[in-house]
Amino acid sequence: MARRILAIWLARLAIERWALTNSPADTAPLVLIADTAHGPRITAATRTGLDAGARPGMMLADARALCPSLAVAPADPAGDLTFLENLALWAQRWGPWSALDPPDGLLIDVTGAAHLFGGEAALLADARARLAARGLSARLAIAPTAGAAWALAHHGADCAIMEPGDSLHDLPVAALRLDPAVLTVLRRLGLKRIGDLSGVARDALARRFRSAHAPAANPLIRLDQLLGRVPEPLLPVVSVAVPLVQRRLMEPIRHRPLLDQVLGDLCADMARLLEGRAEGARRFELGLWKVDGEVVVRHLELAAASRDGAHMAGLFGRKLDDVDAGFGIELARLRAPWTEPMALAQKDFEAAAETRGTSLAACIDRLSVRLGAEAIRRPLLRASHIPERAQRWSAPLEAGGAEQECLAFHARPLKLLDRAEPIAVLYATPDGLPRRFRWRGEVHEIARAEGPERIAPEWWRERGTVRLRDYYRVEDGDGRRYWIYRHGLSGDGRGGNPEWYLQGLYG
Repeated sequence: MARRILAIWLARLAIERWALTNSPADTAPLVLIADTAHGPRITAATRTGLDAGARPGMMLADARALCPSLAVAPADPAGDLTFLENLALWAQRWGPWSALDPPDGLLIDVTGAAHLFGGEAALLADARARLAARGLSARLAIAPTAGAAWALAHHGADCAIMEPGDSLHDLPVAALRLDPAVLTVLRRLGLKRIGDLSGVARDALARRFRSAHAPAANPLIRLDQLLGRVPEPLLPVVSVAVPLVQRRLMEPIRHRPLLDQVLGDLCADMARLLEGRAEGARRFELGLWKVDGEVVVRHLELAAASRDGAHMAGLFGRKLDDVDAGFGIELARLRAPWTEPMALAQKDFEAAAETRGTSLAACIDRLSVRLGAEAIRRPLLRASHIPERAQRWSAPLEAGGAEQECLAFHARPLKLLDRAEPIAVLYATPDGLPRRFRWRGEVHEIARAEGPERIAPEWWRERGTVRLRDYYRVEDGDGRRYWIYRHGLSGDGRGGNPEWYLQGLYG
């Protein structure tokens, strides 16, 4: 049986997903933006935004010059990818497996399944109707290969069906899914359509792109994949069952002791389920359904994977103090959406460990519940001479990777300010030691000074106009020590006069 692939292109996925969770997207000019090194850049726009002149890839400042009333919202690529993954699982109604074609497409194997819908044309009509019911506009195509289906969905007629013997020679070379730089080279050579490649000797193209091994950089590989001469591996999306336990109560409960009992039973059930899967959970989600239809949801994230039911119940108990049961809770459900492999251990060993005291992970979990998930962090060193880049904050039990290979520094202060604060400095000569400085309205006479320690900018990250820094360790008349630096040199051609900042405190 000949293979058949369905390609779905959701060209407006980002903005239509935004519209599903917000007000209608086409009532006012609106764009989604992402921060770049040169400023906010547009990634998607509503139809009214497109009519106002905004285009994906345009800088926000340029778009606002055309439409000052343009509204903005942050883009969410990670959320779009999660939505696409869930959509891929939902799309398996049309075939046995589906694969992602990021950032806005799906590929579905519909081999031998079209007759269940009354033919391939009826299958495309069903797919279009179901996607439209979900608020998604799509272009669809069916072809013998993934490359051909993608080409027709993006550059052919909508709802196209490629039969044996059909040709794709009239499609542009962009239908081969090549990198923009390769497309530019082909267009400069006068190769604008797929059919134009057949007029060029294969050896000539092989010599021109012999160093390109990635499919997106080699037209010959993409052309062979399009025609089915070489296989194209696709990674199917596989549904992973999330551990879930629930209790449907015979009578609604309204009092806290009963709720604690149900919670304890749920956590014990979850512990047994996780143990059977040889897993531990890092994140839990507790849902409580009230009689009036309201759902109360509480989330819990652990520092390390665990399947200790008593520990889970104790942490969740602190998150239920503000729950109003109303007329009663009739259903309780506990999910573990984030799990990790966790080897089985003998019960006696775990009990012995508990008698020696609370583990670090359990302590961190309790502090996080009381103080908030963002309150407990661990600093990790990074290999950078720039003080504000020399460390980063991470999860409490996150293992340090290659970044832990830190550099050896001169004596650094124990306390660094979150952001260096500007100070006014009096010094004898432009490049001499500082004599007096004013910080936060107070003048400090410098009794001793040591330096400078010169730190050059990181040329592989910074622009060429970034200035040098000269750091000084100074002590005032009261014995207080500070870490200050001069930003720039006089006459360095990278700005005006040097500026002074205070970045740290000693002792």
